[in-house]
Amino acid sequence: MATDYDAPRKNEEDSSEESIEELKARRHDKNSGKVDEDEAEAAESFELPGADLSHEELAVEVKPKQEDEFTCMSCFLVHHRSALADAKKMICNDCA
Repeated sequence: MATDYDAPRKNEEDSSEESIEELKARRHDKNSGKVDEDEAEAAESFELPGADLSHEELAVEVKPKQEDEFTCMSCFLVHHRSALADAKKMICNDCA
């Protein structure tokens, strides 16, 4: 958000009066405390641990390890050769 430094500044009394007026206006608004979210729709988006995901399909293409990649023997992630910290132990920079 851009700030206009040339605009006249408000003092503390002006800002407190505005905030009190805003609070009074919100107090009379009956819908201000309600949330516009359906609980059933919100519950459908959460996945519980151990849930049956056999009907789900993955949209990720799995490629075999390339010649310029290695598998770290500590974290077991596939990294590019540039991340190799110890060639004997086959450990990446993050684990070293």
